[in-house]
Amino acid sequence: MALPRILLIDDNKTRIQQLEAVFQFMDFRVVTSGSADYASRFSVVEQYCGIFVGEGLEKQATVVSDIVRLANKLPVILLINKGGTSQVSTVIRQGLFQVLEWPTTYTILKPIVDKLPVTDTAAVSALRDLVVRRPALIERLKGKSQAMVGIRKLIGQVAESDATVLVLGESGTGKEVVARALHDASLRNEKPFVPINCGAIPGELLESELFGHEKGAFTGALSTRQGRFEMAEGGTLFLDEIGDMPLAMQVKLLRVLQERTFERVGSNKTIHCDVRVIAATHRCLEQEIKESRFREDLFYRLNVFPIEIPALKDRVEDIPLLVHDLITRMEASNRGSVRLTHAALNVLMQHEWPGNVRELANLIERLAIINPKGLVDVADLPEKFQQFKVSENLINELEVGIEEDDSPEPIELIGAFDCASNSLAQLPEQGIDLKEYLNVLEVDLIRQALNECSGVVAHAAKRLNMRRTTLVEKLRKYDMQR
Repeated sequence: MALPRILLIDDNKTRIQQLEAVFQFMDFRVVTSGSADYASRFSVVEQYCGIFVGEGLEKQATVVSDIVRLANKLPVILLINKGGTSQVSTVIRQGLFQVLEWPTTYTILKPIVDKLPVTDTAAVSALRDLVVRRPALIERLKGKSQAMVGIRKLIGQVAESDATVLVLGESGTGKEVVARALHDASLRNEKPFVPINCGAIPGELLESELFGHEKGAFTGALSTRQGRFEMAEGGTLFLDEIGDMPLAMQVKLLRVLQERTFERVGSNKTIHCDVRVIAATHRCLEQEIKESRFREDLFYRLNVFPIEIPALKDRVEDIPLLVHDLITRMEASNRGSVRLTHAALNVLMQHEWPGNVRELANLIERLAIINPKGLVDVADLPEKFQQFKVSENLINELEVGIEEDDSPEPIELIGAFDCASNSLAQLPEQGIDLKEYLNVLEVDLIRQALNECSGVVAHAAKRLNMRRTTLVEKLRKYDMQR
């Protein structure tokens, strides 16, 4: 669970370590800064529930005043040496939440921390760190297989409605990516996307996580805290591994789905919610119902619009494109790079992939570490891949999937016009079907390149300044013989 944050501005490393230990014991996360660079910590001031300013800085009146200004009404607690209260000016004192003598003790610090506005600021912001939406997530659903084309179509059909969606598929197939893509394409995309793994949280804590709790509702409930339904208000709540939810919680979830209301733990106040629910599971819920581990009525509430993601072994033709995408994203995040030969890709296509796309992503990242910016061949793959034999036919059939765009490439066409006679650049008075014209021109140039290179595709691709896989795809597109 995300912890509320305290900003500690101090130049004394020993005191920072001491305060961090105390605050962490009280279930707070500490963000630290020195007096010289504290301004950068206020870019999103709402993420903090309170600000502590170290002893000694009270002598720098302009610094303390600036911190109070940047805090924007958040509580600022100033630490001072014992007996130094008189050194704090009246003007500065008026903007402070409290002046606290240092060194202090847990018993003195605890009542002060309990007064910090955790519910209204820090808890919300800390949880939102987990739920930041990423743009165009449907682009991460890579693949030209019929299954992936169908999934993208289903997302387009259901995204703008508020229908409950049930995402089914083995672990590692990308169920959360589908859920995020649904939210991204929906009318709720400006509101939060809040995920929660129902199988990772103990049953006795799941109710508090979903619905929140009041202060003192149970042992350890030191303050009021919002639940995931409140955090997702107006947006999307993603219930991952719904098949692992205890039966007692299934009853309470069913009520929320039916009535759109709930109560926090320890409260009798009814809260109305406007949340779209997307659930996911790797289990067969029909079988779970037969074995009395899942409620049938809840299943029908969730299964309004099912989307089933196939295992990676059932769409091996997508592997070249997935590998290309994984490497591209690694490069974009400065996590290294690697290249795979066609033979290596061919071998990867023959593996069963029990861990699905997650297993493939882990392999690519490992290869990038072992062979940084290198070229990986079959011999460089882990031992379990050495049992497979390279099939040239499979390479020729599947390597074309790396290039997604079937349209003519503008840069190449511009070069073609430069080489052509001036008459080609003249627009006829009666107009022209530009797409058809460019296709004819592209076919003619490809044919010329193949003739000049005696039908060798790799040489023709070099002549046209494109990758071999791009040219193979264009040959298939135009049904041209090599």
